[in-house]
Amino acid sequence: MDLLATHDQLNDSLPFPLDEAQAELALTVASGMVRAIARQTFSFVPQETVILSGDERILTLPQRPLVVDVGNPLTVVELGDFGDIDYMAVEDRDYTRLGNELTRGYASWYTTRLQGWPRRRVLGVWAPRVQVTYSHGEQVIPGEVVGEVLNVAKALCTNPTGLRAFTTPEYSETYATEMLGATTVDGIRSRLSVMGHRRGAFSVG
Repeated sequence: MDLLATHDQLNDSLPFPLDEAQAELALTVASGMVRAIARQTFSFVPQETVILSGDERILTLPQRPLVVDVGNPLTVVELGDFGDIDYMAVEDRDYTRLGNELTRGYASWYTTRLQGWPRRRVLGVWAPRVQVTYSHGEQVIPGEVVGEVLNVAKALCTNPTGLRAFTTPEYSETYATEMLGATTVDGIRSRLSVMGHRRGAFSVG
């Protein structure tokens, strides 16, 4: 997957230049850490297919932002279990979309709370398994995400062991507190949460 920051951006933020291999390694590790902790890819991904747990009225798509247009259709299929019939749900008929949440609708013309064909189940609740094909992510990575990746990459380059201070008989160096927290999971998680770029662990079934 694409790096979330460029070699030039990393070199411009450091007091010393890195060769291409060093910059690639630092940005690869930093991009992977930020993605893993945020539980978001950030980069644009066209037409990914996932199978999600349903059984609730709201189905939350794991990656955001959701992109829906002519070239990026949203396809939602409730999967039938044990040879049952798959059912393609249609937006504004079977569900409504708000952000990355798909809410199953109650049909006004049903006389009971049980759906008929293709299966009898409670109205307004997604099937146990739902297959979704959707496009998601950003064409341009947000600046605050780029900044976080650069912070982690810089810390990896300047203080890869995470020491508070380094001393030899001829030399002594003390690292700033901010640099120490740049590569910790808690530090990255906290900053991403403040930015609104971290998906909660239990937001998707």
